[in-house]
Amino acid sequence: MKTTANTLTLICLLLLTTFSLKAQQQRYTVSGYVKDEHSGESLIGISIGKPGTSIGTVTNEYGFYSLTLPAGTHEIQYSYMGYKPIKMTIDLRSNKRQDIKLAQADRQLNEVVITSKQQEKNINTLSTSMNKLEIAEMKKLPTFMGEVDVLRAIQTLPGINTVGEGAAAFNVRGGAGDENLILMDEAPVYNSTHMLGFFSVFNPDAVKNINMIKGGFPAEYGGRTASVLDIRMKDGNNQKLGLTGGIGNIFSRLAVEGPIQKDKSSFIIAGRRSYMDVIMKPFLKGDMKDTKLYFYDLTAKVNFNLNKNNSLFVSGYFGRDVFGFGNQVNMNWGNATTSIRWNHIFNNRLFMNLTTYYTKYDYSLEFKSKETDVNKQSYKWTSNIINYGVKPAFTYYLNSNNTLHFGVQSILYTFKPGKGTGSDGEDVNEIVLKDKNALEGAVYLDHELKAGKFGVQYGVRVSGFQFRGKGTAYYYADTTAGIRKRLDHTQEFGAGKTIADYYNLEPRISAKYKLNNTTAIKAAYSRSAQYMHQLSNTASPTPVDIWTPVTNNVKPQLTDQVTAGYFYNAPGDKFELSAEVFYKTMQDQLDYIDNSDLDLNEFIEADLLASKGRAYGLELYVKKDVGNTTGWVSYTLSRSERKTPGISQNEWFINRYDRTHNVNVVVSHEFTKRISMGANWVFASGTPATFADARLEFQDWDIPYNTTEKRNNYRLKPFHRLDLSVTWKGKQLKRWKGEWVFSLYNVYARRNAYTVYFRQNEDDPSKKEAVRLSIIGSIIPGITYNFKF
Repeated sequence: MKTTANTLTLICLLLLTTFSLKAQQQRYTVSGYVKDEHSGESLIGISIGKPGTSIGTVTNEYGFYSLTLPAGTHEIQYSYMGYKPIKMTIDLRSNKRQDIKLAQADRQLNEVVITSKQQEKNINTLSTSMNKLEIAEMKKLPTFMGEVDVLRAIQTLPGINTVGEGAAAFNVRGGAGDENLILMDEAPVYNSTHMLGFFSVFNPDAVKNINMIKGGFPAEYGGRTASVLDIRMKDGNNQKLGLTGGIGNIFSRLAVEGPIQKDKSSFIIAGRRSYMDVIMKPFLKGDMKDTKLYFYDLTAKVNFNLNKNNSLFVSGYFGRDVFGFGNQVNMNWGNATTSIRWNHIFNNRLFMNLTTYYTKYDYSLEFKSKETDVNKQSYKWTSNIINYGVKPAFTYYLNSNNTLHFGVQSILYTFKPGKGTGSDGEDVNEIVLKDKNALEGAVYLDHELKAGKFGVQYGVRVSGFQFRGKGTAYYYADTTAGIRKRLDHTQEFGAGKTIADYYNLEPRISAKYKLNNTTAIKAAYSRSAQYMHQLSNTASPTPVDIWTPVTNNVKPQLTDQVTAGYFYNAPGDKFELSAEVFYKTMQDQLDYIDNSDLDLNEFIEADLLASKGRAYGLELYVKKDVGNTTGWVSYTLSRSERKTPGISQNEWFINRYDRTHNVNVVVSHEFTKRISMGANWVFASGTPATFADARLEFQDWDIPYNTTEKRNNYRLKPFHRLDLSVTWKGKQLKRWKGEWVFSLYNVYARRNAYTVYFRQNEDDPSKKEAVRLSIIGSIIPGITYNFKF
């Protein structure tokens, strides 16, 4: 670590000596916050600059900006899509604090406002493989049961897909579901869905900003290798009390926000509860009578403007899913997070955000015999993962063309892999897997440089991970690849003692060159390290899968990704398009021996295999923001492969979540101010599957087997679906605004195959039949009434 510290010191000195802060004439800085005039919400990504020039900046995740200019008089414009731009003349003869409030634009001004959005055009930003979604855009999408959903919205973007309907995870550029870093107000979320994948845990009434990063990761992000989904929650209206909510045929939601002290502090509380169990109850009889199937969640946040240089935010989330059949089967799982953030402005150029957070994910699975059974039997399985984290992050605005980002991150982990308790009458058996403890840390530094048509953001992240006691370390003997390892010996470690540690250097760079006023090319490279894995031998992770850290037997996953792209903005911002290619290599991904045992297995690491992966592809994206008809089209051509010793004859094989072709067409049309329509059509190649190509006959029963030993030797039929929605806005009654959303999911009743399995015909065991499992095979109508007061 001494070498690492020396390296960082040298980089800092080089950065600070590369540019001179002394200019030929005196320079001063204008800085401050930009907020919504109506609600007082800080606005992210607001463009601030001199009209007609490339000089400018954008607000950060907390609405703060800093722009350094030569002494003198300057015309400055503040602009953002959906808001009326503000132009003002500033006489800079000293550093100046200028806080701004922007007013939302009416419908007639939308096109003017959009064309004034300069700094955030895809040709002007340094970021590659990044998409930002607005809640207003998401509301135009037809979704399942008419409910706005964050995860379904991001799956319409290029490079992102799902294994199928009802899948609890999404895959990005050939990465597994556990390789996505999902943040809610900077706290990681381990299970981001409700109802086994049909709804996300993010309440749209409480979401302010959504940022999806697929490559070219800034140095501040780490711990995952495929993507970052950074979701920021609303701060709450600090001007007046308001209600937002909706009543649907699956669940209802309600959000309350308002000032604690006007202009100084505010709060927001948003809750949801589904009632599928209530709807089904009159139709269920017998053993199904007491079926439970529902979820609920609560999101809350308060913030305080302590003074002009200090702000405090406290936010939290708690959500749970419950599923069961009477007393015989009961299952529940959920997340809990708490974030405390402190924003501090040291001076007009140095900004700090200090975040501390707590997050927990847990689940419980229980089986019981019927109350009428003479021999009472039961089984209960519980597991959880707990994190405590701290992240001081700094931004130093050297001048209008140079910005430094640097910080430190630390996470303390406690893994409780599982506890199983079984009873048979008075006999009780208990299996308890020992806790695993770990500590992850990182330091990072990067520099943004803008030089005319050229821009670059480069930096480095140094990460480390310690697998620590108190606990038992298992050591296995080498064996034939693909065969369960034999336990050699174990060793006990005391509390805080290091069992194994790993350190990685993660360089990052993104560059942009602007060819002209409408076109730019970009390229990026990043290395990322991941120190934890989700153990799952299914296509899509389930709520009861186990999270485990890297250990003395399991190494961290390392991914290197290269991305290049072409970006175009049509004159007048009538539409934008991009074309990106990517190539990534993955080391030490987890794979499993055939017939591996993951359930409460003390020696699970004996069944794990280290594999390498590769993924590459082309992503095309066209988006139209202006006019009555808006939307986007995305197309992805890609391949994701793995190579695991002892599996599939040691050859490359296709990943289970590989999709060769993936198309999304999203269209929204506004007929009048009150009536609009949305459509979404998706097409994707079928997912790979492993099927037997031969069989053995034994006592009239077939035993299938694969003579080639090849994994994923077959591909399911293509997936496609059309969704439609119509939104009808009622007349505004004083402050009350209401709208009806009518939706049709899977309009032409496509029975997409989630998987295919084989079985012997019950009437004639000599015959074998293939069975297609479809999660949804019919039209699903939905109706929701949304209101705002």
